[in-house]
Amino acid sequence: MPTMTTAEPTYRSRAPWWFNLAGHLLEPWVRIRRDPAEPATLLNSDAPICYVIERDGFSDALILDRACREAGLPSPMQPLPLARRKRSVFALARRDGEVFGRNRKRSPDGPIGQLIRSLEGFPERDVQIVPVSIYVGRAPSRDTGWFSVLFSENWVVVGRFRRMLALLLNGRDTVVHFSAPVSLRAVMNESAELQPERFARKMARVLRTHFRRIRAAVIGPDLSHRRTVVDAVLNAEPVRSVITATAAKEGISYAKAWERAHKMAMEIAADYSHPVVRSLSFLLRNFWNKLYDGITMHHFDKARAAAPGYEVVYVPSHRSHADYLLMSYQLHASGVVVPHIAAGVNLNLPLIGPLLRRGGAFFLRRSFKGNALYPVVFNEYMAQLIDRGVPIEYFIEGGRSRTGRLLAPRAGLLAMTVRAFLRAPRRPVLFQPVYIGYEKLMEGKSYAGELSGKPKEKESLVGLIRGLGVLRQRYGHVALNFGEPIELTPMLDAASKEWRHTTTDPSAKPEWFNNVVDALAEKIQININRAADVNPINLLALALLSTPKHAMAENDLLTQLELMKALLEELPYSDRITLTPMAPDAIIGYGEQMGWVTRVRHPLGDVLTVEGEPAVLLSYFRNNVQHLIAPAAWVACCFLNNRRMTRASILRLGRIIYPFIQGELFLPWDGEGFAQQLQATIDFFVRRGLLEATGDGRVMERSPGQEDAAYQLRVIARGLIQAFERYYIAIAALVKNGPHSVTAAELENICTLTAQRLSLLSEPSAPEFFDKALFRGFIQKLRERRVVWTDDEGKLDYDGALEGMVRDARVILAREMRHSILKITGGDAEKERERESTRTAPVEAPAPAAAAAAPIAPPPTAKAEEEPRDAEHSGEQQELPLNTSEELHQRHVIAEHHEHDHPHASNHENKH
Repeated sequence: MPTMTTAEPTYRSRAPWWFNLAGHLLEPWVRIRRDPAEPATLLNSDAPICYVIERDGFSDALILDRACREAGLPSPMQPLPLARRKRSVFALARRDGEVFGRNRKRSPDGPIGQLIRSLEGFPERDVQIVPVSIYVGRAPSRDTGWFSVLFSENWVVVGRFRRMLALLLNGRDTVVHFSAPVSLRAVMNESAELQPERFARKMARVLRTHFRRIRAAVIGPDLSHRRTVVDAVLNAEPVRSVITATAAKEGISYAKAWERAHKMAMEIAADYSHPVVRSLSFLLRNFWNKLYDGITMHHFDKARAAAPGYEVVYVPSHRSHADYLLMSYQLHASGVVVPHIAAGVNLNLPLIGPLLRRGGAFFLRRSFKGNALYPVVFNEYMAQLIDRGVPIEYFIEGGRSRTGRLLAPRAGLLAMTVRAFLRAPRRPVLFQPVYIGYEKLMEGKSYAGELSGKPKEKESLVGLIRGLGVLRQRYGHVALNFGEPIELTPMLDAASKEWRHTTTDPSAKPEWFNNVVDALAEKIQININRAADVNPINLLALALLSTPKHAMAENDLLTQLELMKALLEELPYSDRITLTPMAPDAIIGYGEQMGWVTRVRHPLGDVLTVEGEPAVLLSYFRNNVQHLIAPAAWVACCFLNNRRMTRASILRLGRIIYPFIQGELFLPWDGEGFAQQLQATIDFFVRRGLLEATGDGRVMERSPGQEDAAYQLRVIARGLIQAFERYYIAIAALVKNGPHSVTAAELENICTLTAQRLSLLSEPSAPEFFDKALFRGFIQKLRERRVVWTDDEGKLDYDGALEGMVRDARVILAREMRHSILKITGGDAEKERERESTRTAPVEAPAPAAAAAAPIAPPPTAKAEEEPRDAEHSGEQQELPLNTSEELHQRHVIAEHHEHDHPHASNHENKH
């Protein structure tokens, strides 16, 4: 190689007049910052210079020429005689095409090959190749105008019109990065064994890698998966194998099967764009301000502190379509990378779909069945995201909750995540549960309609436009509560110490795999519930919907709200629960302001009521937080039809019923932990005067049914009583049909129809009362506990303990409700009445006509001087502590000695 000497380059332009004119016209719009400021110091030879830019473009040539003139470098517009080139510059990716469209690429091998051939046979010759990167508007700051963000620099190759707009808007933030020159002669000598054509291709690859690295350093990594991930997905061994298998099975060519897989990958893949995300943040800021009164995040600092070093998977509750945007917006506003979100392909609508895709959404079909290729492609896409450390977000409920409760998890995406980690456990995975709480839902009316039997309306652009009217309303406050994160590695260690050595095969499925995924899904749901936000609407719903007419006197409502707040404060469900600081009177005022509660003026005291459709919609917000009062509701349920019960009986029956409540509400305790919660709740009720402890604290007694304390207990009990009614419907229907008679699906249908009819005949129930999914969950829990099982023909058989559960139901459910259920299901109500008539201390229930003729209860502010005689006044024997070890006998004792069916209690009367 010849000796290199430092030269003083001088700018010599031989550009045509029209080029110089265009440069003068562009100059006021462009302000150039060179990097380094004095690029001439990088030159170490007097060899001719040939500039190479990343992308072809007239504006880039103008900017480069001006930058070279200002830096005193040779002009890129002067000829390069030794290579017989008219210009001393070429583009790595040259383009030709339409003015307003994207341009097609032409290979850079031509210019590089031309330079190589100019040096062949002339060892004294050399060319300095200087890579130059030009960026018009880098990754925007938070103060950048949102319209300018649309045209800021990114990884997408844009057309001339878009580039012109970028210059007009962002030209004053133009960066020209000069890299150190590369001696072409030196590189040729190092690769002397390569043929010129191969050497030209190698040089092109090296330069492309160089430009990608510089671009990532200047504007951030390339997250546009349609360029960086889809190819990796299709080149992965599992995908290539299934493409080959598909081609062989269907008798088509490999290329045709590959095209099919490519189309699937493109349907799935996100097309993340920094400018689009930033632009959406500007738009959403105004949107949220018009829609909501505020968005609050709790415990986010804890979540952010736990995230470094982990692959973070956000797993929020799914209440509304707004969940997607709220999470992304809040994370972006807090300076956290926006996750890639798994969205149903039904949201891939015209206009909306591409926008969501550029905001980080990737789409999945509702079902993977019947297509061997699609699940492998989707699995590989998930694996590529996790392997690259891209944060992900998905909803393990599978869809939006229509009832306000957390839905039973669908563990498909969880399984894919765990499998991807097992395949390449380079970065530990952290699942971040998030509770999203609303005070009013845009989809509220459609949810109520679907639960009432109306078909779900398919998402469409027309439907979206038609539904824009809901945006004229106000929807209160929104809370995003970040729950306790869950690390995957400790769960795998607990399942198998050898998991790191048994997962080399990507298709392997260890025997412990399903158990880990199921446990992970349940823990996520539990941690979401442990981070609930209790807002004013939740508290109003808990109180008002617990009365038959959904109405309470103002004084009683104030007392009930204070009681529930005290319960949640003194017996906190977890350390991540947040509770509204509003006082009870402010809560009522806020409910009126939001349009949920109506005030009825009355001389003896105002009544607050919820009527008609709002009552149905309000049940959603009661269900959001129903799990928080589950222990209190169980204790209160024990005193709906009983004046006295032993503490031991409350705890024992609580342990029996707990697995079913836990499965429905995702409660965090084991059986013993729940018993401890019951103990603490009983003590709380004693302190508040709702129960009285006698017999050295072994026996609990409530006050007579017309007193305030008994009324407050009844209101709390309503939080669980409908669940027990559903359980009784399922058990009664199964016993009525007998063993080996119905399948699980048939029983679900019978239960749903029974609940619907019961709701029509008795007081209005919440829509979820006849939700088939809740019956399905209860039947599944019966099967898990081997109370019910499936025979060889798929029919249900059951254990004799099921009849014991029917007897236990008499402790909680009123006689009229049990008889109504038995009548609808076709059960033997006559035998039930005979058992009632032969029990200890019989109490005659009034005939329906007599009940109808009963006097109206006193006004809300008045107290009944004398309670009607019931079992508590009839000499009924007080329940004693049960010491026998035979559980079935204990159930008989409780049922026979401590049940009474006072008509007021059985109807869960409202004093007003």
